[in-house]
Amino acid sequence: MAFKKDLTNTLRLCEALGNPQDKFKSVHVAGTNGKGSSSHSIAAVLQSAGYKTGLYTSPHLKSFTERIKINGIEIHKSAVVQFVAANKVAIESIKPSFFEMTVSMAFDYFAKEGVDIAIIETGLGGRLDSTNIITPEVSLITNISFDHTEMLGNTLEAIAVEKAGIIKPSIPLVIGSTQKETSDVFINTAERNGSAITFADQSEIDISKFNLDLKGEAHLKNIPGIIETLELLKEKGFEFSDEALVHGLSNVQTVTGLKGRWQTINRLPLTICDTGHNTDAFKYIIDQISSINFNQLHLVLGFVDDKNVASLLDMLPKNARVCFCMANVPRAMKFEALEPIAKAFFPQVTYIQDVNEAIRTTQSQANENDFIFVGGSTFVVAEIDNL
Repeated sequence: MAFKKDLTNTLRLCEALGNPQDKFKSVHVAGTNGKGSSSHSIAAVLQSAGYKTGLYTSPHLKSFTERIKINGIEIHKSAVVQFVAANKVAIESIKPSFFEMTVSMAFDYFAKEGVDIAIIETGLGGRLDSTNIITPEVSLITNISFDHTEMLGNTLEAIAVEKAGIIKPSIPLVIGSTQKETSDVFINTAERNGSAITFADQSEIDISKFNLDLKGEAHLKNIPGIIETLELLKEKGFEFSDEALVHGLSNVQTVTGLKGRWQTINRLPLTICDTGHNTDAFKYIIDQISSINFNQLHLVLGFVDDKNVASLLDMLPKNARVCFCMANVPRAMKFEALEPIAKAFFPQVTYIQDVNEAIRTTQSQANENDFIFVGGSTFVVAEIDNL
């Protein structure tokens, strides 16, 4: 689990590794939605400008090694094995969590490989997140909405306090989305730390020149924060041309290997998946669906059991044909728990446990001009074949 009561284990393990987190420059990215795609986008621009760029993100979709990349290339499995073997004594003594060990491994890898800069995405929250031992060049907080409320708090203000924990003394801060419930939290925390704060969505940024490969309204909302973060890096001595900026933002998926963000998995019928799994993400997904012309909407959905599924289902078009599936993880919401909730919203639904079988069955029942959306959980998208 990414969320711990303190940073002691990560600090101790990194100390045993010679404090690698102090040996490379970094950007720290937190937020509820958009932090992963923002991290990949910043990395894509810096890679396009010729910088050796580390990228640490979570969770992974297909393979653990996706979490740690340099210039879009995943850490080799042998390097993972080597890290564990070389640090066996420290690991057995400190007993770090999976997340604490992964973060330490990433920092060690970036330091040893001599990256010019690393983009570091938080796991949960920020204040107590294992990544929060770095001193970055810039901190970016994308937006705040309700997710993991059992750990981060059940008001936007409380969640913002946790995210604001990444704000460091004198390090500039970029806020991607101005929200009245959270602005004061960020302004006050930045003031206490002597950190310059910029609300990126209040600046005049023309995004029409970008042919973004990450489609969807959700990603458009991230662009001002991404560009403002890159501009602040310029002030810190990083250089990149307009061509590198345009190339990076137009080729994020190719350059960094990002998967599962409004990604097309079939053309006829058009089938698209997305890892968005909370209320704000669903708003963007529904906006995106409504911008597409199709005859019939089909939804292949699976959820984890800590989600307010009723609020998510309530947002969906009621004329959709729905097939529920279950990712092969312990947290997957069981059909017996889902069925009474689903009945209230959709009169006729199908239940097929295996994700790929659910997709195949739905595709076989759809016409060429129909549209199929697959999602509800990162774990559902992770199990899609040939993603």
